[in-house]
Amino acid sequence: METTSRVGAQAQPEPSTTPTSEGVPAARRDADGYLRASFPWYGLDDAFTGPRWLMQVGTAADGTVQHGSTGHGEEPTIRPEGAGTDRSRFAVVVTVAANPVRRSGDGTGVLDATTVSSAAWLAGSGLLAYTWPAQLDHALRSEWLEQQTETAFELADDLAGPAWTTLSLPVDGAPVDFHYRESEFGWVLAGTAPGGPHVGAYGRGLSAYGLGFSVVKDLAGYA
Repeated sequence: METTSRVGAQAQPEPSTTPTSEGVPAARRDADGYLRASFPWYGLDDAFTGPRWLMQVGTAADGTVQHGSTGHGEEPTIRPEGAGTDRSRFAVVVTVAANPVRRSGDGTGVLDATTVSSAAWLAGSGLLAYTWPAQLDHALRSEWLEQQTETAFELADDLAGPAWTTLSLPVDGAPVDFHYRESEFGWVLAGTAPGGPHVGAYGRGLSAYGLGFSVVKDLAGYA
């Protein structure tokens, strides 16, 4: 994908099967990585009054923070074998630095620009981390994840395609058009904040139609 160059594969692990958000227990998450970012973080606006929690940031080879996620609602988990897929009500907001075409950290190549497709890819692959079909055994899960992740990648590269509709949502009070799609696993959306980074989101149980986004002014609200 020329627009994303698998930004997720370069800067964050593939979705984890561990029973915690992005594979990191809440007690061990902190704001250090978020504070190193050169761009503002986005989350749900003040209309959302539920729990908020930090996830993880993704970095380039030189340690520069490229993207990260903030969680809202009930932290999703993967249930033990035989218990089925978790049905927590949650929304995760993904912030991706708006970077032009640039040199790689080691100076040996060129990195593609990040775009709205980058946010769509990270959101789509993020949702897959918590959507194992209950009927799949452990041996088949890696194959399922590989297939679904490739599908999410292809969808993110075709935002003008029939899988996506347009959904207008407020970002810092201003209406922004997002690319939006639904699946049996949940919903995914992606757009660009006015004058800022790209914003993606995914969730389940919380309707995307009533959401609004804003800059996170104090990370303490997510501690």
